[in-house]
Amino acid sequence: MENPFFTIDKRLNNIESLLLDIKHSPLSKQQQPDTDRWFDINELCEYLPEKPAKSTVYAMTRERRISFHKRGKKLAFLKSEIDENIKLGKVKSRAEIEQDAEDFLVTKAGRN
Repeated sequence: MENPFFTIDKRLNNIESLLLDIKHSPLSKQQQPDTDRWFDINELCEYLPEKPAKSTVYAMTRERRISFHKRGKKLAFLKSEIDENIKLGKVKSRAEIEQDAEDFLVTKAGRN
């Protein structure tokens, strides 16, 4: 009769191998939600339904029609914010932007 501890050790090693295979398989990365994934401008152009040119995306950021973040000289886009922009399809009015700025200034002045 085989030692039960030897059998348990073999089974645990098999389980460990399977878990490592799952962890490192490309399929597991595809299944993970990527709602907070960062896009560069090229990836964003590919992701957006209209597949716009880079110049169009630059115009959209300049006109504040799309959410973006600035990393030094480069633009970065958060997937969850882009999805929200697409879902809402709403562009902030000048009054909303001015109100946001006013709220920010009031909050900033309150901290000093």
